[in-house]
Amino acid sequence: MENTKEMRSWLDDMGLDHPLVIAGPCSAETEEQVMRIANDLKDTDVNYYRAGIWKPRTRPGNFEGVGALGLKWLQKVKAETGMKTATEVANRAHVELALEHDIDLLWIGARSTVSPFIVQEIADALEGTDKVVLIKNPVNPDLSLWLGAVERLYSANIKKLGVIHRGFSTYEKTKYRNIPEWQLAIDLQTRFPDLPIINDPSHITGKRDMIFDVSQTALDLNFDGLMIETHYDPDNAWSDAAQQVTPERLVQIMQDLRIRKESDAEAEYNSKLSNLRAQIDVIDNQLIDTLGKRMKISDGIGQLKKQKNVAVLQSNRWNQILGAMILEGEANGLSEEFVLRMFKAIHQESINHQEKIIKA
Repeated sequence: MENTKEMRSWLDDMGLDHPLVIAGPCSAETEEQVMRIANDLKDTDVNYYRAGIWKPRTRPGNFEGVGALGLKWLQKVKAETGMKTATEVANRAHVELALEHDIDLLWIGARSTVSPFIVQEIADALEGTDKVVLIKNPVNPDLSLWLGAVERLYSANIKKLGVIHRGFSTYEKTKYRNIPEWQLAIDLQTRFPDLPIINDPSHITGKRDMIFDVSQTALDLNFDGLMIETHYDPDNAWSDAAQQVTPERLVQIMQDLRIRKESDAEAEYNSKLSNLRAQIDVIDNQLIDTLGKRMKISDGIGQLKKQKNVAVLQSNRWNQILGAMILEGEANGLSEEFVLRMFKAIHQESINHQEKIIKA
């Protein structure tokens, strides 16, 4: 991809004074539901009205979308509200139907991005289109796979491109539905700064009460917009009920978000500083999560030591760790003094955990 600036033209041409906003229900359920939400959103900052027509579910038996019928409802949304429309496509048939119904923005979902065969099929079906096409990150944290999907579409002469960061699946249970892995999105921005990147806090969090915080982090990291699932009755939505917000809550989120603009040298400085600080915040949260995991392992060691009546402090093991970490720290530009102080604190916390277990 040589001239990535042209990918951004569709976004720049919109002349927005706020981040791009894509909002609407996770799934189109009924015509009445689609139209009611659209009318609630038509006079807000929402730029594209989204609705899932085909819903690939992890396991069969759940609601998998109304199918092509929903495209007619999206046509009605555009005709009556003037909002542009968006939906997910997963194969050639979806693309052909979406184009036939004049859907303005198409996105490729995380389960599709993971397969180069599927992406190529979609790219071939879209070749030369002037529609906006966004690619969600694959379910696994693989930057090359994500960029490969973008390259396949770009090679099919599709220039109005962008990506959606929706987080990454993990077997491990965390506070997120899909772990953000912010650093991977930051790496993508660094390599292709002109490629628009949209954040999907709904799928990252899986919980509506976390959407604001994730959205703010995304804007602090200079993301270009947000995709937020919206429903007038989210608790009774047919899919992903827990992560959808009401139109009223969406408006409040957009009002409360701190949006940084670069109108002069000082504003540019503040924007860059905020971006760097946001990156530090991301890494700090990762450090806390990692330390929490380390202490859980220490708890397991404490249980074993209790069973075998072994002393908590094992000096040989401690000295091995310290020596290895000092060398690793030096290789990463960290002073020996800093590494010693940090690992002594970690070691002491580990001892405290194990002593509690042994004394219990």
